[in-house]
Amino acid sequence: MLVALTREFGHNEELRAWVGSRAEVVEVALTTTTYRTRAEVEHEIRESRNFGRFASLVVTSARAHEFLGLVGTALVGAPEVFSVGAATSRALTRSGFDVTVESPGAASELAAFITHGPVLVLAARRGRSELIDELNARSLEPTLVECYETHAVELSDEACGQLARADVVFIGAPSAWRVARAVVREDAWVLVPGTTTFEEVRAAHDRVLIGWGEEFALAWARVMATTS
Repeated sequence: MLVALTREFGHNEELRAWVGSRAEVVEVALTTTTYRTRAEVEHEIRESRNFGRFASLVVTSARAHEFLGLVGTALVGAPEVFSVGAATSRALTRSGFDVTVESPGAASELAAFITHGPVLVLAARRGRSELIDELNARSLEPTLVECYETHAVELSDEACGQLARADVVFIGAPSAWRVARAVVREDAWVLVPGTTTFEEVRAAHDRVLIGWGEEFALAWARVMATTS
C-alpha cells in the first residue's frame, strides 16, 4: 500500500502521523505558497473600519501563523476564535489564543458557530466565499484579510510516477486536485478534509472519502475493506 501526501513539504507531518505504520508514504507537493509582507497585512488590518472592535477571529490555515501577532489590538474583550484544522488550532494556541471552535474541513462549516461580530478573517487569496457570504447575510460584518496565495506546481516526471503508483492520495484543497486529477489512478482512493474538496474531487473521481482528523480511522477502514 502506497500513500501520497500532497501538501507542501513541511506541512505533511500530521497526515504522516495518521497513516503511521499502516502503509508506505511518499510526499508529492502539488502547491506552493507566496506570502504578503507583515507590513502589508498589518496596514490592512489597522485600516479596516472595525479595527479595535472585532469580536470574533477566524483563521483558515496554519499558513497565517506569522500574522497572528498582528491581530491582538484589532480585537476587543475576550474574542471568540475559530480555526480550520488542528494545525491552525495549534498555531493559535502557541500565539496565546484559546480556540472556541475548530472545523476539521471547510471554513464554511464554522458559520453556524459564529454569533458575534464584527469578524476578522485571515485567509488565502481567491479562497472560497461561502463563509464571508453567510456572515454578511447575518450582518456580522466580516473583514477578509488575504494573507497568502497558493499556486499549482508543475509536476516532474518523478512526481507523476509517484502519484500514479499511489493507492491512497491525500488532497487538501480543490487547487491540489486540479494538479493531481490527470495522474491519480481511477482505482485509487482520495482522502479529503471536507465537503468543499469532496465535491470538487467527486465530480471527476468515484473513490473519494472525507478522511481527515476524526474521520480518518473510518475512512481508512473503508479503504482497507476494498483493497484487501
